Amino acid sequence: MTARLAPAHAPEPLIRDMTVDDCEAVATVRVRGWQSAYAGLMPQAHLDAMNIAEDAERRRGFFAADNAVVNLVAERAGLGVIGWAAYGPYREDGRRLARGELYAIYVAPEQTGTGAGRALMAEVLARAAAAGHPDLALWVLAENAPARRFYERAGFRADGAEEPFDVDGVPVPEVRYVRPLSPPGAG
Repeated sequence: MTARLAPAHAPEPLIRDMTVDDCEAVATVRVRGWQSAYAGLMPQAHLDAMNIAEDAERRRGFFAADNAVVNLVAERAGLGVIGWAAYGPYREDGRRLARGELYAIYVAPEQTGTGAGRALMAEVLARAAAAGHPDLALWVLAENAPARRFYERAGFRADGAEEPFDVDGVPVPEVRYVRPLSPPGAG
């Protein structure tokens, strides 16, 4: 069992832009995050088959692609990268809209509750607003109560939109959450 830092004792994480050198660490956070957060919500065989090396290679490909995705990492001294978030324009029917979309936010399971997720979210919200997105949307598994509580505490609200999501033939529906963003300098 891995020890977890208590929130009161965890130093503030540094939030910075991801570099290609972070791909392995981000893949580790993502795969371990999926395996922890989605246990019982999707087929365990799918989660068990996730491969950090393959995910890191995909991250390198995404990172090298010319796109509008912003990737951020959270790190703590002595621990390295402990979290990752990615956002950009909202994707709908192959088009990118003015609305922003949080594509992913994950924290290493042993860092849950230490403020790393909140710090990543605050940076995403500030940058998305500065980029001119009127609001930020995200999709979350309907049955993922802890994630939904996290998003609600960050000011997101379900807007009634639902999407089917299928993992290895098992339906795991998603719901959309949206949060308005204030432009820089606004009230």
